[in-house]
Amino acid sequence: MNILILHRIPYPKIEYHRGIDHERHDVTYFGTGAALATLPADLRCTRVERPGEDTAFDEACAWLAAEPRTFDRIISMSEYELLDAARLRERHGVEGAGVEQVTLARDKVLMKRAVRRAGLRVPRFLPLTDLLDGPERADWSGPTVLKPHSGASSVDVVVFDGPAETYEAITARRSGVTELDEACRVGDFEAEEFVTGPIRHFDGLVERGRVLTLGASEYLGTCLDYARGEPMGSYQIELTDETRDWVARALDAVRIHDGCFHLEAIVDGEELVFLEVGHRVGGADVAATFELATGIHLPSWELRILLGEQVGDLLPAPPDSRDRSWYGWFVLPGHHLSGHVFEGFDGAEAFRTAPEAVTWHELAVGAQMPDHITYGAHETALAGIARTASPDATREWMARLFASLRVRTSLPGPTTEPAVAAAARA
Repeated sequence: MNILILHRIPYPKIEYHRGIDHERHDVTYFGTGAALATLPADLRCTRVERPGEDTAFDEACAWLAAEPRTFDRIISMSEYELLDAARLRERHGVEGAGVEQVTLARDKVLMKRAVRRAGLRVPRFLPLTDLLDGPERADWSGPTVLKPHSGASSVDVVVFDGPAETYEAITARRSGVTELDEACRVGDFEAEEFVTGPIRHFDGLVERGRVLTLGASEYLGTCLDYARGEPMGSYQIELTDETRDWVARALDAVRIHDGCFHLEAIVDGEELVFLEVGHRVGGADVAATFELATGIHLPSWELRILLGEQVGDLLPAPPDSRDRSWYGWFVLPGHHLSGHVFEGFDGAEAFRTAPEAVTWHELAVGAQMPDHITYGAHETALAGIARTASPDATREWMARLFASLRVRTSLPGPTTEPAVAAAARA
């Protein structure tokens, strides 16, 4: 096959060679110079650099207009370029998910409508344009979440005291979200009730509508708190047959029939409340912990499915739950200290070399803190994986880690003196 990959995620996070035989197929990677620099030097492929000044779709169209060629598959593994790939597939008549199908798993309003129609509970919500007709349009009271339709990593997510406060902040252009206060892009946002409870994520692989493998994890901390500078992680938990059925129904509702998924839900009492879903591998170390627990490298098997291979009978058998290990991933942010220099941690010694620590990627002393939200190892202050004999033990170990660590930073200049000692708390 001739395969075009819109390349955005650093190569080591996907390891395309594990799912695509680059000797058998002709693979073209289309990405910015920084993205292409992550490809292995000896990988047999074609590298096409794009400027990165416009969307991947627009720049791919310009490239293909100047240098026409055809492809059998057009693939993106990045949430931010799934729609670009779908638009290219439709434009060039290439097999794969189209724009309507991909949009359903990208737009938070559309996906919640679909899941609600399937009989599953979702938070009460409104497109922001509807809320601006008057806060009385909301059929809930109390804390209200403002978020983009298609955002990620809790960027531009704000929680207000209620629908009326949300309405007032938007109309006064003091929401704290640039896209609203300055650009007034209300059509790109929604408001929903704030449902409290533990947040879980479900990850796995589906082929022709059948869930082949599924894992469940519960967050320690939240994506929203991480965006505000707090640590977070997740730890693997047991699955019930009832939950398996719930996940299958949610995936069918949003037409995720082939490939990976990352689905989030809130536990309200005994009930799961659908939050959102991505037609992609989960971020941070979701894929790594899933593989450690099951032997299944999700991106590889997704790529094989997208190439038309049938993999349902080829996956490794699930581990015996009686003697399995339980994994969790953890990240400590640095973006909230952008402009500072990392000087190390206090309280890390007992954890850095602990038997529970499978991986530990700490930012190099003297490195600049990241200037954007990231969960990536080697980018944020700390990222790692823990392993214990039970879900509770994994959670407790990570909670102790979060409570113990203090990050030390300094401000760059002629004299470097400690400037910040930020507490990391669970």
